[in-house]
This record gives sequence, C-alpha cells and structure tokens, in this order.
Amino acid sequence: MPVWIKYLITAALIVGISEIAKRADRLGAAVGAMPWMTTLVMIWLFVEKQPSAKIENHAWYTFWYVLPTLPMFLLIPWLMKKGLSFPLVMVLAALLTVGAFFLTAAIVRRFGIHLY
Repeated sequence: MPVWIKYLITAALIVGISEIAKRADRLGAAVGAMPWMTTLVMIWLFVEKQPSAKIENHAWYTFWYVLPTLPMFLLIPWLMKKGLSFPLVMVLAALLTVGAFFLTAAIVRRFGIHLY
C-alpha cells in the first residue's frame, strides 16, 4: 500500500475526531479515546504482510505504554481549572507522562516485562 494512502486515512481520522470534539465534548472524547491509531498501525502491518509476531508485540507493548499516559488526562483539566495556560499545562502533562513511564517500566520490570 502506498504510504500516501496511509497518510490520507490517518489524517482524515484525526481531523474527523477533532471535528466531532468541537461539536460534542462527550462524543468527541469517547471517539478519541478509542485506540484508532494502534488499530490502524496493526492494519497497516497486516496489509504489508508483517509477521503476526510483529502485530502481537505491537498490541502487547501498546497496552503497557498506555498505562502511564492515563494520569495526564486527570492532570490537564485540574491544572486548567486552576487557571494555568494551555501550553504550560501540556508541558507539565508531558513531564508527568515521562515520569509515569519510567515508574511503570521500573514496576513491570520486576515481572519480567522490559519496556526499554
């Protein structure tokens, strides 16, 4: 599959979700929370005849990489209600996510899961 088709479909999905979110907060959040990008990546891997182990690994590691992003979705509205600017909130959310990633990696390493 030509890479430009992948770009077009992926971009259309992102634009579509942002348009939904502009019109309906809850619906936009629900649609945006779906694992569209991961699903598309797995579809692209399948279409491009990648080994099933590659798709399995992608799904497995995505699960573990999603966990440290979850606190960010609580921090952002809390900080914005406190009056912080959006750019600052996003920087702080990114820092929290990086810290949560390393904490998650350290915890799951004890169970034999190596995230980096």
